[in-house]
Amino acid sequence: MFEQTFVFGTLAMALALFIHGGLRYDLVALLALLAVVLAGVAPAQTAFSGFGHPAVVTVAAVLVISRGLAKAGVVDALARRLEFLGSNLTVQITALTALVLVASGFMNNVGALALLMPVAVRLARSHNRPPSRFLMPLAFGSLLGGLTTLIGTPPNLILSAFRQEATGQAYRMFDFLPVGAGTALAGLAFIALGGWRLIPSREGEGRDDLFHIDAYLTEVRVGDDSPLVGTRVGEVEHLPEVDVLVVGLVRAGRVLGTPADREILAPGDVLLVEAAPADLERLLETARLELRASKDICTRLFQEDAQAGPVPRTPDPDCETYRETSHMELMEAVVGVNSRLVGRTVRDLALRHRHGANLLAVSRQGQPIRRRLRNVRFRPGDVLLLQGMAQDMAPALPALGLFPLAERELRLTRPSGGPLAVGLFAAGIAAATFGLLPVHIALTAAAAGMILARVLSLREAYDSIEWPVIVLLGAMFPVGEALEATGGAATVADALMAATGAGGPALALAVLLVGTMALSNVINNAAAAVLMAPIALRVAAGFGAPMDPFLMAVCVGCSTPFLTPIGHQSNTLVMGPGGYRFGDYWRLGLPLSVLVPLVAVPLILLVWPL
Repeated sequence: MFEQTFVFGTLAMALALFIHGGLRYDLVALLALLAVVLAGVAPAQTAFSGFGHPAVVTVAAVLVISRGLAKAGVVDALARRLEFLGSNLTVQITALTALVLVASGFMNNVGALALLMPVAVRLARSHNRPPSRFLMPLAFGSLLGGLTTLIGTPPNLILSAFRQEATGQAYRMFDFLPVGAGTALAGLAFIALGGWRLIPSREGEGRDDLFHIDAYLTEVRVGDDSPLVGTRVGEVEHLPEVDVLVVGLVRAGRVLGTPADREILAPGDVLLVEAAPADLERLLETARLELRASKDICTRLFQEDAQAGPVPRTPDPDCETYRETSHMELMEAVVGVNSRLVGRTVRDLALRHRHGANLLAVSRQGQPIRRRLRNVRFRPGDVLLLQGMAQDMAPALPALGLFPLAERELRLTRPSGGPLAVGLFAAGIAAATFGLLPVHIALTAAAAGMILARVLSLREAYDSIEWPVIVLLGAMFPVGEALEATGGAATVADALMAATGAGGPALALAVLLVGTMALSNVINNAAAAVLMAPIALRVAAGFGAPMDPFLMAVCVGCSTPFLTPIGHQSNTLVMGPGGYRFGDYWRLGLPLSVLVPLVAVPLILLVWPL
């Protein structure tokens, strides 16, 4: 009895920490694992056996393959065709949502969303529409797409692993398709036929309306008597009572974009700084700098080059060699859930020193953060406006866990290897579908093939793996086994069967689906799958019914967390760019959450009879 009570207590504490969000979900899962091991509920010898579980290996392989397909430009090639959709908003939203739905069935759904977000934002701005109209349907489409295949989302792989342990037979690649496709198409139809109208129109999410950077850029000249002469550039940003960012340095007609913090200032240097009026006034007074026109030629060169690319210009005495020395980029990027920036500041990360990037502005839930940017602690979903050299920005974004939003022209080489990447992926899918190889072996071979064929580098392969998700899965499998071994799953299953009463297994299946959906709105859906799968198996055994209908109910529930921005990374990722508030997700998410069980339960009972 003690062991069961301890497991329930551990899970309750883990659930509270998942919801609170103060600790990241992978650390919470690891702490739960350590708790059940130290209490003697789970054997120490097998404490880390979950990290070698086939489902965990398959998730890692899918993430690598997704990066390979993305780098090869497979989804980009399809997305470019969306530019010819015309101006009808319904058609645009339907096409975008349908594309991400299909892509999410075969690659990581967050990766598919990240590839199409810039397309949606560009489409919105080109037709003078708020991105909020496009981004929530895109996020929900990526979730619905995960329902359709074995590799569409980690919960499907987890449920397949539980089935294999129980029967010796895992699910095949397209066993999820009849129920998943029917549910996904119903969701797509609802969104396309008017559901998108429930989404609030949030104005001002675009760079031009939100950031207003040019109002904060000013040129100042270092005079002969300035105390900054002989000091480093980095010291300018640490002057007391002054919040200023040095964006550029002009010296002897040469522009140094994102100048190094250790660059020594000399008389006559011109600094391009970003500062609010009050901070600029204090800077001029403290450092005895000379104010130049805020719309001078060098400022315009910085801004216009970043936004429009090279164009012919009239030479200027201060910037005559600018064309040969610098090409700056402005880039909007979204902070991912697993980004290195989360919980840290610009100071902590030394963005300019390590990555050659200036942080010009931050937007959170559609509202700009102006003051003291160097002290802002980043959150998932924040939109950053970054500036830097193109060759520095390209590797900086993935290294920092940022997703490009408004500009996608950072690739220094054209995507290549598309047909080869698709061929390797198709071969892996075929091998798994026809039973030639287990899915974790087939997809790992496809991922290795992409590395050997240089579709992506070994470093890119490792960087593509979401290690927090891997740690979460590896830690939660033994915790789920402890729930089963102590009889906790049976206790919950008995309570569920007693509550459904005369409704029988069909009602219990519906309650299980809705309960899983509710749980997935507050914790990671992979963790929800690990916890709910043993309960589903116990409910099926209690009714003397097949396990497949109940596992499919858990599958649908895990993949449809539409009510909150924290239910899934896709929801979090669009919150900042869309300018959404926490309650906005209910407007479209609640009708979808009602529709999904109404469609999925009859489909499950039809395809997988009790």
